[in-house]
Amino acid sequence: MTAEELSKVIINGMEEKKASNIVLMDLRHIKDSVSDFFVICSGNSDTQIEAISDSIEEQVIKAGDENPWRSEGKNSKNWILMDYVNVVAHIFLKEKREFYGLEDLWGDAKITHFG
Repeated sequence: MTAEELSKVIINGMEEKKASNIVLMDLRHIKDSVSDFFVICSGNSDTQIEAISDSIEEQVIKAGDENPWRSEGKNSKNWILMDYVNVVAHIFLKEKREFYGLEDLWGDAKITHFG
């Protein structure tokens, strides 16, 4: 599966659990970027961000890919990061997303907004 296709599957997993402010950041033209794409969303509660994370995993496996290479934050449930190497999903509590400001840090990325 290409990075673009994987990004779409991840976005579908986010939308399935009513994630808000979904953003796709294309990092392919940024020198020394850590991944091809970031997919970022917000949730209203720790329960919701965990459900979004689970939904992403289910959708990716259903689409024929595997579990993330690395996943962090499921214990703290403020910011869950799911690293699929070419695509990294970031699931934030709203206030944590504002605090970390990934969109600002990677401001040169091409950004597409969903929902």
